[in-house]
Amino acid sequence: MRVMVMVKATKESEAGKMPATELMAAMGAYNEALVKAGVMLAGEGLHPSVRGKRVRFSGEQRTVIDGPFTETGELVAGFWLWQVKSMEEAVEWVRRCPNPMESDSDIEIRQVFEAEDFGAEFTPALRAQEDRLRADVDAAANKPR
Repeated sequence: MRVMVMVKATKESEAGKMPATELMAAMGAYNEALVKAGVMLAGEGLHPSVRGKRVRFSGEQRTVIDGPFTETGELVAGFWLWQVKSMEEAVEWVRRCPNPMESDSDIEIRQVFEAEDFGAEFTPALRAQEDRLRADVDAAANKPR
């Protein structure tokens, strides 16, 4: 199963405060362990929400909202995409993670939907389209820039 592991933002991360060298080294070692175990598929840190945008959908209308966004505890400061056998395995990996922030912080784990989770509504034609798109994404990711 795939899971999205989200590091929640803090006042420090939203202020743009960069982590200390020691924390960056600890997170690098942790990421290396994830890669060696075949768990990590992707992972990145995110700039503070002051540099972000939101698009609000209301019927046919789209409204662009500039950051910063005030609800710090609901914002994401970084993420991983992992391949694990179970949610319990994901929790065990998160428990091994160094605290990614200098202050108290939270990490949220959410299972990623797979094709079989959608049921009959995910028709063979939609499944074929999804397969084509995934192949295109993989090809683009492996193309030199």
